[in-house]
This record gives sequence, C-alpha cells and structure tokens, in this order.
Amino acid sequence: MENMEKPKYNRVLLKISGEALAGERHFGLDFDVITSVCQVIRQAVDMGVQVGIVIGGGNFWRGLKDGNGKMERVRADHMGMLATTMNCLAMADVLEQLGVGVRVQTAVEMRAVAEPYIRSRAIRHLEKGRVVIFGCGTGNPFFSTDTAAVLRAAEIGADVILLAKNIDGVYSADPNKDSSAVKYDQISYDDVLAKHLAVMDSTATSLSMDNRIPIHVFALKDPQNIIRALKGEKIGTIVKED
Repeated sequence: MENMEKPKYNRVLLKISGEALAGERHFGLDFDVITSVCQVIRQAVDMGVQVGIVIGGGNFWRGLKDGNGKMERVRADHMGMLATTMNCLAMADVLEQLGVGVRVQTAVEMRAVAEPYIRSRAIRHLEKGRVVIFGCGTGNPFFSTDTAAVLRAAEIGADVILLAKNIDGVYSADPNKDSSAVKYDQISYDDVLAKHLAVMDSTATSLSMDNRIPIHVFALKDPQNIIRALKGEKIGTIVKED
C-alpha cells in the first residue's frame, strides 16, 4: 500500500442515484453494476478514505413522479424512503461479500434490518474503517436524497460530496438536447442556482453552499472515476465557492 497515491480527501460522502444501480435495465438492481461500484469503494477504503454513502430510490419508486397526483405526497415519499433502504441493503450485502466492513443506518427506524441513524455512531464506524450507508433520505417528505446527501455530509464533517451521476459533469444546458452545451470544470453554487442547472435540486445546492461543502460531479459509468476524484484528478465538474 505504501506506493499508493495519497488521497486528496480523508472523509467523503458518495451520492449514488438509484437509477445508476439499475444499469441498462432502468429498473430494479443490476448486480454487475453494483459489484463494480463496490469494488471501487473497497479500493477507496484500502486507500484509507472514510466513506459514507447515500443512495436514491428511483430504480424502484420516485415519490413525486410515481405517485402521479394519485397519491398523497407524504405517503408517496415514505414509499421512496423504503425504496432507498432496499438499495442500501443490496449494496451492503455486496460490500460484505468483498470483505468490506459496512453498516446501514436509516433515518426512519427499522431496527430489524438496520441501525437507526445516530451521528456519533456513524462517525465511530467511519473512524473504524467501516463504510456507512445512509437510508431513507432525511427521513422527511418533501426532501430529496440529494438534500439528504448534503445533510449527512455536513453532519459527519465530510470534505466533499462525490455526486456520481449518469452524466459526466455540469453543463450550461442539457447536452442530450443542445449540441452547443458547454461543460464546466468548476462553477460556483450561486451560478448553479441562478442558471437553474440540474446538478442537485435547489434545496440541496443551498445547503451545500451554506455549509461550504464542495460537490464533485462525475459519471458513474466508469466507477474508477470515484478513485480519480479521490486523487484530485481533473474529471467532471467541481461546484464550490468562487
């Protein structure tokens, strides 16, 4: 391990969308994708990085979208929290198979399947080299898992939020719809909010701005991008103060 490059960050919060875990299927779980991501997480832990993870639930259920106006929003969001928990348990299982110590903590108590979220306990796990996966978002309706990622990052004192998406950075417009869209190497929170750029929702972006937590956005298609980001290589887009 001595010759391994020293990582740029000590403690990180990795945010993964539920859709990313579904791979090409776009629904449910693709264990080849999950395994490839977990192998890279093991690499990060071997580098000495403390890793917290927040996973979305969109591969099973998106409260606002799937409720489709036919369900009460709060209940639809609660179903989304359960969807994130299924993803957390799947990821924890694969990490354990790879020999990585891991704990799942949920914002909504379900003691039979996971620990309740307790900040001091989460930090203790991280200090012991365990990966901590945070389920159920913030535990509140009307808040996205992006907001949960920023909240947990602030609570555990993460150096950066690694936002692994299905797009390789932040663009001036949707690159799939606008061929003139320009990718930013770095952009301020203010610009993201003012230009309504689809990095995170505005609540999450504001929370990261208020707590001065940089967000590194990159594509999860190549999971090695997580290691590149940890080493401080120039990939994707970094959202931070001017």
